[in-house]
Amino acid sequence: MSTGLQQSPVAITQKGFTAGKFLSFQLSKEEYGIAILRVREIIGMVDVTPLPRTPDFVRGVINLRGRIIPVIDLSRKFGMAPAEFTNETCVVVVDVGKDIDTTFRVGCIVDTVSEVLTINADHCEATPRCANAAGDYIAGLAKLKDRVLILLDIERVISDLDPAILGQGN
Repeated sequence: MSTGLQQSPVAITQKGFTAGKFLSFQLSKEEYGIAILRVREIIGMVDVTPLPRTPDFVRGVINLRGRIIPVIDLSRKFGMAPAEFTNETCVVVVDVGKDIDTTFRVGCIVDTVSEVLTINADHCEATPRCANAAGDYIAGLAKLKDRVLILLDIERVISDLDPAILGQGN
């Protein structure tokens, strides 16, 4: 699945809300979404080689077809209790970076991947003020029929990591 980082169909509307296609997934009992153009691939859970002296949410690295990819546990990153890995646990590999020269890949461990959803601007709302620091990671909230989808800004989720850990020059 080639994503490229050209113009994204994920658009910021006049009100600042995010709209477009999102991959939805579960962490604990919450449902999140990542812009589909950031998703490179989804793989089953594999053995992760731990790295010394990294934050607890950095699980380590994997060898994905000859390329070393850092892997983070989004549950730990967000301060949730880490879940036991199951047959549904997977790694969502995302492309992060502002342009083709600075793009790198990171694997994000999630409990389960749900579906790809098209979210229209009229179903989005801005992040509530009470979200505090967590609000930095949230691009918006999508109101679906009977649930709310938390739309992540994966760029910001990854941005506070040390570039040396992420292998940003690979």
